[in-house]
Amino acid sequence: MMQSVKYLNKEIVFKHIGKGPAITLLHGYLESKEIWNEFALELAKKFSVCSIDLPGHGKSASFFPMNTMEIMAESVNAVLNFLNIEKTFLIGHSMGGYAALAFAEKYPNKLWAFSLFHSAPFADNQEKKQNRYREIKLLNEGKKELIYSAHFPKIFAPANVEQFADDIENAKQIAALLPPENIVATLKGLKDRKDRTQVMNDLKVPFIFFAGKFDQFIPYDLRKMLPYPLQYHIVELENSGHIGFIEELSKSVNAINTIAKLYS
Repeated sequence: MMQSVKYLNKEIVFKHIGKGPAITLLHGYLESKEIWNEFALELAKKFSVCSIDLPGHGKSASFFPMNTMEIMAESVNAVLNFLNIEKTFLIGHSMGGYAALAFAEKYPNKLWAFSLFHSAPFADNQEKKQNRYREIKLLNEGKKELIYSAHFPKIFAPANVEQFADDIENAKQIAALLPPENIVATLKGLKDRKDRTQVMNDLKVPFIFFAGKFDQFIPYDLRKMLPYPLQYHIVELENSGHIGFIEELSKSVNAINTIAKLYS
């Protein structure tokens, strides 16, 4: 069921399905809660699953001039409070992982497990910041389509692009509806986000890291170098790019179910 809650007098939209221990899903850049549809339906067989449109994305409001990771984390907290969820298994994809780490920093006691799909705790380096500036320039020039048309095929492994052509087209259609100023506010938030390496290292709950062998954004070898907390599990998705919960749905769902069964 689609619902909304007010945060700072603006609407945050989410979908809540299933029953059981709580799982919360946070999408990536230019995406929406819909990106999780199949994954959420599978998890909802055993869990209460909440997928959220992060600020500036989907049907949620944007917070100008910048959608910071802290604002995203607070909007997630507003949804959890509305649903009376005291603890959740928080799962973040790419940008959603940055928001999830900001949430973990402020609300560590609201977690019972934590996972990153193709994300990392580091701040943007200079090259990535320059890419953000380039995209902001394109948006200001009215060239939004160039950004999302190039982005979505790249998040899949090259060998998977044809197989998931419908998913790519659906994602493009959702991104096409985003006001350019929303995307600019998000890019500014991404560019200026802080390093949360210590937050990840200090997690006191079970942690799962999903790595895609053909990820063009988060290098596969990074899985060997991250600052893992005490209880961690690495899931290697050998047929995935940057969106393994679609490319290898069953393997991803099984990994979450296995870890959740151990710790919930």
